[in-house]
Amino acid sequence: MSDVTPSMVFIALLGGILPAVFWLWFWLKEDKLHREPRGLIILSFLVGMLATALAFPLEKFAAENLAGSDFALLAIWAFIEEVLKFLGIYIVALRSKYFDEPIDAVIYFMTIALGFAALENTMFLLNPLGNGDAVATILLGNFRFIGATLLHVGASGFVGVMVAFSFYEIRSQRRLAALVGLLGAITLHTLFNFSIIVSEGAFLYQIFAGLWIFIIAILLMCEKIKRLAPRSHVEYPHTGIVINTPNKYL
Repeated sequence: MSDVTPSMVFIALLGGILPAVFWLWFWLKEDKLHREPRGLIILSFLVGMLATALAFPLEKFAAENLAGSDFALLAIWAFIEEVLKFLGIYIVALRSKYFDEPIDAVIYFMTIALGFAALENTMFLLNPLGNGDAVATILLGNFRFIGATLLHVGASGFVGVMVAFSFYEIRSQRRLAALVGLLGAITLHTLFNFSIIVSEGAFLYQIFAGLWIFIIAILLMCEKIKRLAPRSHVEYPHTGIVINTPNKYL
């Protein structure tokens, strides 16, 4: 690759961030009645980008030092990325007083996922740009837009849905739901990447179609989540136990 110039970096940033911002605008409409603080949304997006910067050296270390099959390595990479995203949003949002209704979970997980995808896309675009291949840059940008970005949205969206549906449950059930969501995200991430490698691109459209169906299912779940009645406390029938809605999820 030839020397990377500031203009190349700028173009890569545009190509990586603009599609992510478009998706962020789309998902923020899911919570248009009770919008989250703009500062916290921006912070979540930036933390997603930071998670990418942390993930790359960890993934490189895993590739160079951990022996195993391609599937095992992809699973490790998926684990690194999904755990970093989860920890990031846990620190900045799930413990915040603004996390006060179920749909917030989906919004924040989507936001950090898109921040992660934005920087990841930027880094992938730098290679064809550095080689002066504009066509490859456009094709790769489109692929990342409809493929990798959607993968992050789908994986983190699943965690957000699990967290949202357990919002009013007791702490042990909330933790279990978060764990199930995280394991599901890692599994989806691994299987998506592995299926592309195994098929060598032969079933690319079918794989993307399956991912789109998954995203549509998350959108339908969001409509159900938004109908969950806001409550300042939860009373458990036949027990007399009343707990306050958690400001801190875990």
